[in-house]
Amino acid sequence: MSQADPAAIGAAVRQVLGDSLGYLNAAALRVAVRFDVADQLSDGPKTPAELAEHSGANAEHLHRVLRYLATRNVFREDETGAFHLTTASSLLRSDSPISMRQVIMLLTDDVYWRPAGKLDDTVANGTTAFPDIFGKPLFEYLVDDEERGKLFHTGLDSLSSTEHGGVAAKYDFPETGTVVDVAGGLGGLLHAVLTRNPGLHGILFDQESVVRDHQTDPALDGRWETMPGDFFASVPAGGDIYLLKRILHDWNDADSVRILRSCRAAMSDNGRVLIIDTVIPPGNDPHPSKLSDLAMMIVFDGKERTEDELAELLAAADLKLNRVIPTSGSLSIVEAIVS
Repeated sequence: MSQADPAAIGAAVRQVLGDSLGYLNAAALRVAVRFDVADQLSDGPKTPAELAEHSGANAEHLHRVLRYLATRNVFREDETGAFHLTTASSLLRSDSPISMRQVIMLLTDDVYWRPAGKLDDTVANGTTAFPDIFGKPLFEYLVDDEERGKLFHTGLDSLSSTEHGGVAAKYDFPETGTVVDVAGGLGGLLHAVLTRNPGLHGILFDQESVVRDHQTDPALDGRWETMPGDFFASVPAGGDIYLLKRILHDWNDADSVRILRSCRAAMSDNGRVLIIDTVIPPGNDPHPSKLSDLAMMIVFDGKERTEDELAELLAAADLKLNRVIPTSGSLSIVEAIVS
């Protein structure tokens, strides 16, 4: 250490200190969304006093948060003290074609925030602290808390809306047949697949509370149906393609194998299972999967997986990893066939 470059040591100290306060990045983003800053700036720059007047915030404190966010290119402060939208903050507008508002409100909600503060306990015990904090596992909690359940599903749908097109475009779906979207939430991926492939029929399969009030796009009338159920017990039979988008990463290995076995029991010998998740690459380079892996650890007892780990899961369910197809985003399509 004594021979290390003092400049390198200084940079490392600043990095560690900054990382230690990294939770303030999320907190600041939540402030921007809660007080509708991006929406207020949609018609031009405004001062913190003007923003606070319309949002009910304290002007001085709001200014300090926005000043910090401007250092991260979320908003820009000009020489007069007014703030402007940037490419990043435009995603916080409620009318943005790709709006991240609900995603931010979900990922900074107590259901993520409080378990993150217990990550050391999770690592020590080998299981999420979520039930200790909230009294029950996440998915049971969301059924009982209707408001948080809605936030969870709309937040994930907002995130997924940035991914559906890239996934649907990358896979060569058959011209005819049935696609089953297992735990498909609001059905955004299934909608994208059916829109691109007019010969396909779709089944949106999820918990009854999720599909109960689902509204189908009239353009897909006759090609879409919803089914409630529990994927640990069974999934709709007779499908040609079974979609599992951001599903297995919510569950530990044993539960993931149970889900895959349900798909295997329902599919024909010519069927396919598409696991659509991030795949952890080797090496030390940054990758979204490595951050997402921690999020899965703190809330779900789930995990992101390497290609080899996914192959092992599939083998335990009498399936075989056939190929991995990268998409334009951070997700990959892991195609599984009958072994």
